[in-house]
Amino acid sequence: MPYQKFTYHCIECNKDFDPEKTLYLCPECSKPNNQVSPPKGVLKAHYNYKALKEASASFSELKNKGFLELMPFKSLDSFPPLKVGNTPFYSFKNLDGVDLPFTLHLKDDSQNPTFSFKDRASAIVSAYAKEKGYNTIVAASTGNAGSSLAGICASQKQKAIIMVPESAPLAKLTQIMMYGATIVPVKGSYDNAFDLSIMATGEFSWYNRNTAYNPLTIEGKKTVAFEIFEQMNFKLPEKIFVPVGDGVIISGVYKGFEDLLKLSLIDKIPTIVAVQSKGSDNLVSNLDEKQFHVKHSKTIADSISVDIPRNFYLARDFMQKYGGENITVTDEKILSASYLLSKNTGLFAEPAAAAAFAGMLAYKEKSLISENKDVVVLLTGTGLKDLKAVADLIKTPDSIEPNIEQLKKLI
Repeated sequence: MPYQKFTYHCIECNKDFDPEKTLYLCPECSKPNNQVSPPKGVLKAHYNYKALKEASASFSELKNKGFLELMPFKSLDSFPPLKVGNTPFYSFKNLDGVDLPFTLHLKDDSQNPTFSFKDRASAIVSAYAKEKGYNTIVAASTGNAGSSLAGICASQKQKAIIMVPESAPLAKLTQIMMYGATIVPVKGSYDNAFDLSIMATGEFSWYNRNTAYNPLTIEGKKTVAFEIFEQMNFKLPEKIFVPVGDGVIISGVYKGFEDLLKLSLIDKIPTIVAVQSKGSDNLVSNLDEKQFHVKHSKTIADSISVDIPRNFYLARDFMQKYGGENITVTDEKILSASYLLSKNTGLFAEPAAAAAFAGMLAYKEKSLISENKDVVVLLTGTGLKDLKAVADLIKTPDSIEPNIEQLKKLI
């Protein structure tokens, strides 16, 4: 194979593939895939780490070039004009009036253009599609990935076709349609929408953005690891809490730190904690199983409600290799964490993002976080995406007459 900036590497058979060809899964390892278990043959982007190490590339040098040497496209001009990434990083030593024995850092990815972490993946997919001449990009989504792709494509003058389960929240559907994308409501679950989008990709030769199917989504999501490392003044946190559904975000976080590890810019990878809702724990419940077992998902956290975690095998590989941990939290804990987070920090997170915060709180209650250490919680989307989920937490007072006496009674 001639020299390439990167290659697609199959995590099953370890074969490398030419990135000049559009490829989603390993052609051989994906042959036995079916619709009732996670796909095999997932591909991972491998860069020329040896050459970068020999060139003694520093973090600042890589950043000054937009990390282009670690990105799957050729020119930064292919990147969407919207400002993606470099999201705020807040630190707290007190929560609900109680001093914390550790420093809590919140990475607020609701500040991306379409208000979710998914913009990181959509931006990379859009850039790659632009260079390859694809004008139509399709995705299956419970809402965030779809609204993200729709918004990014609008900025790039590309066409987005979004397939969503009919139960997707109205706010997310509204976003998709306002961006001018074609929305396709699908009867059934996210998994049904996912399967239809794959069939449509082959039928119409569209480019597919689906997480855990398109290997480049992880390349977008890994950028959060680069930012955390820099925003922590080039130190590593003890733990990072990540909400998990398909397993792509957590794989992206791992991939970013692994890139830094392979370049000897760090000497270890922090402990990454996969947080799932108890009502949708198909990834963590299968980590130690020889055969994958699917349970029907039911959780208020729609963004991480997944029956078949499509990136299960890569996420599991990362967690096993680098000592990842996991925890599940109830919907009740997710909602209470969302309220606690909002009233203490001013950050209103959707249930999927609040799940990561709930996981951190559970670790704190169990004294599983060391004193005087740093922990990071990924807040992956705004609470405005799904107001219905928190409706029961809110009670609007009755209207009063405009006089001070009634105001005194109310307050």
